[in-house]
Amino acid sequence: MAKDFTLLQINDTHSYLENHQELFWDGDRAEYRKAGGYARIRSLIKEIKAETNGRTMALDNGDTIHGTYQAVKSKGRSMIPILNKMGFEGMTAHWEFGYGSENFMEITEELNYPMLAINLYDEESNNLVFDPYLIKKYGDLKVGVIGVAATIIDKVMPDWFSEGIYLTLGNEELPNYIAELKEKDVDLIVVLSHLGFPQEIKLAEEVDGIDVLLSGHTHNRVHKPAVFNDTIIIQSGCHGSFVGRLDLKLENKKVVDFKHQLITVEESIKEDREVKAEVEKVMKPHRKKLEEVLGFTEIALNRNMVLESTMDNFLLDSLLDLTGAEMAFSNGWRYGAPIIPGPITRNDLWNIIPVNPPVSTVKLSGKELWEMMEVNLERTFAADPYQQMGGYVKRSAGINLYFKIENPAGERIQKLFVQGKEVEFDRVYDVAFVTSQGVRAEYGKEREKLDINAIENLERYLKKVKKVEPKLRNTIVAV
Repeated sequence: MAKDFTLLQINDTHSYLENHQELFWDGDRAEYRKAGGYARIRSLIKEIKAETNGRTMALDNGDTIHGTYQAVKSKGRSMIPILNKMGFEGMTAHWEFGYGSENFMEITEELNYPMLAINLYDEESNNLVFDPYLIKKYGDLKVGVIGVAATIIDKVMPDWFSEGIYLTLGNEELPNYIAELKEKDVDLIVVLSHLGFPQEIKLAEEVDGIDVLLSGHTHNRVHKPAVFNDTIIIQSGCHGSFVGRLDLKLENKKVVDFKHQLITVEESIKEDREVKAEVEKVMKPHRKKLEEVLGFTEIALNRNMVLESTMDNFLLDSLLDLTGAEMAFSNGWRYGAPIIPGPITRNDLWNIIPVNPPVSTVKLSGKELWEMMEVNLERTFAADPYQQMGGYVKRSAGINLYFKIENPAGERIQKLFVQGKEVEFDRVYDVAFVTSQGVRAEYGKEREKLDINAIENLERYLKKVKKVEPKLRNTIVAV
């Protein structure tokens, strides 16, 4: 007899507690409307659990407790009472380590559901830090969920993310845990992963026995599930703007049919009163400060583009204005809700760069610039998904780079210009940047942190220029 079961997924909410502007593509243009909010997500979870008579499991792929002002100021702790009311039954992690591993471990002890990771180890003991999996019964159905945390935590993220821990890819450990769950007579095996959509497709191709893979990290809006090696793979956008719903039909421990829906968390969805009250407790002390208008934008600022974005051009323009440098760089972050034409608030600035690092400068040779950009392009577009280690392409200003996506590592750049002139390998250039991912430590000399942080500098810049229009400039162009 067939058994019905429903999985609900959220991923990469980046602590967006309330609804916010979200970008939606419509033909040849972007449109913006409000979406998201934890109180609305809770309403959806409750409604679907009631509809399915409780045969529903809600899971969180991580990137949950970092990304907005309230989360950063509390080191993620303001999220705990809200998360404990959501009805989640498991999660894995990435930016959760942005406040240090010890802080996150303390937070997990206060959550009423487990953190799962088969690939996250204690540096001293080599033991797993968290449970590798959970098993839960829903009537006559036994479900096993295996967690895989973001492998890049100790590879490309700042050092404090991985103090006392190390991570593997998880692909070598996974078959053993699948076998263990099968020995425990599990009907459905779910992998909850934060490796990224391309990486997880390769993982599913390599490893047999995964029924469903809930994907995170790369902010894909999957409208039609990918199926590889009999594994159903979904991912559900970011910022809590979407909930992924996967209705399954099982017979003899096999998925024989499924139906998927990427649900937009629209403003029209009624907010859960209990969660809304918790969100208000968190946000009320900060509203006056965060809602202050600091300037205006003539165009929409968004981060939804792989090669260059208006939002990051705004950030980089502020660095160039402060330092007088010839070029500027920041990390290719995916998170950051759009800002529509009109007022720019302090809250918007914190959404752009919640890590709020100091502005830094460095001297960089033309040869180093070329090498740095080649490495970044490889980490973004590597033919082997397991070698894709970043977000989007490094955000850049003051340069124009033309490259071939399909070329092998180290051979992508066709032409590179600085301030309109072809790069000179022997020349030393003045560079401004934010975070170690903007210009990694192995590049340049005379590195200096200035006595001003990114958000303070954005406020200074808006006070000076009043209005911005940081259009796309063909900084990075695929040819």
